[in-house]
Amino acid sequence: MKLYAISDLHIGVPGNREALAALPYYPEDWLIVAGDVGETIEQLYYTLDILTERFAKVIWVPGNHDLWTVPSPKEPQFKGERRYQHLVNICRNYGVVTPEDPYPIWPGEGKRTVLAPLFVLYDYSFRPDNVSAEEAVAWAEETQVVCADEFLLHPTPYASRSAWCEARCDYTEMRLNAVAPTDELILINHFPLRRECVRVNTIPRFSIWCGTTRTEGWLRHYPVSIAIYGHVHVRATDFLDGVRFEEVSLGYQRNWRQEKGIQGYLREILPGPQRPLTPGAVMWYK
Repeated sequence: MKLYAISDLHIGVPGNREALAALPYYPEDWLIVAGDVGETIEQLYYTLDILTERFAKVIWVPGNHDLWTVPSPKEPQFKGERRYQHLVNICRNYGVVTPEDPYPIWPGEGKRTVLAPLFVLYDYSFRPDNVSAEEAVAWAEETQVVCADEFLLHPTPYASRSAWCEARCDYTEMRLNAVAPTDELILINHFPLRRECVRVNTIPRFSIWCGTTRTEGWLRHYPVSIAIYGHVHVRATDFLDGVRFEEVSLGYQRNWRQEKGIQGYLREILPGPQRPLTPGAVMWYK
């Protein structure tokens, strides 16, 4: 029995959609889907139809693309929190675990391990000290970088995405406080939980849309052994301060080798990598 993870399936890309349909069956294994299935409700249905047949259990967290409100006569025009809750209800109808459900316990051998799917956004805090939060978007725009979230990811009913992020952090901390310190904890989020994991070297100012510094303290305060994320489309395993960080994205067709199939990009989380990592080491995946 294994626990796998993948993110950023981007099923709106035809090659990704076809590759998902060809995914083999893993009837004894669990799968984490760490956000960005696609941009439409139809794409979520398509993906869950396949994955819930292929795996024993599926755990889902939303990505920013999933939360977009895309103008379309065929797409429900739900915004912000209402759209998120609509996605949660769809997942629950498939028996998929969401950030609103009790945290599942990994049934494998060894220490009791809690899997915590999270929905935590960003608050523009992944920025230089000399740039204020109010100036952050304009600072990024100076290099012709503006995330589509600014137009498509609505924070309704919150005043801003930062306010929504703060509310989600408050909610998440309340739930994580209930995890026993003797457990091992695996955190699952679409956005990176530590700034060092934001590898956007070609568009460095995109970092402001990649997470919040508030989550960095969780990695020290709670008994976290593994942190799983996607979003940046740079696949890697890092071992930092006793925590294994797994960026598990597939990405657009230019980001992965189609001959490997999606199965070639399923990251084994448990039992874990066959090659042990030393502190500070990085394992890259092409």
